[in-house]
Amino acid sequence: MQVTAKLRYAHISPQKCRLVADTVRGQPVGLALNSLKFMPKKGADLVRKALDSAVWNAQNNNGLDVDDLKVEIIHVDAAPVLKRFAARAKGRGTRVVKRSSHITVVVGDGKKD
Repeated sequence: MQVTAKLRYAHISPQKCRLVADTVRGQPVGLALNSLKFMPKKGADLVRKALDSAVWNAQNNNGLDVDDLKVEIIHVDAAPVLKRFAARAKGRGTRVVKRSSHITVVVGDGKKD
């Protein structure tokens, strides 16, 4: 059975967050949470938050055993961007694009429904 959790509008660029998501894809949940806890990146905290939510959903809503869970799917998509202007030389302005992400985590025990 698969259980999903989504973290939407996270204030981190998708490119930076995908680096973290690639490290935990396919790992058992315990190992993935442990590696994210000690990873020195901002994206690690956000991915861990989504993974914690998926684990709690599996445990509380579906009664699955946490020890059997594995990170089956994890992907990071682009969310809407904030467009701002920053002052530059000679009275000019340049656009600053502040990107955000949607993080989706799917955990499962490998069994069919």
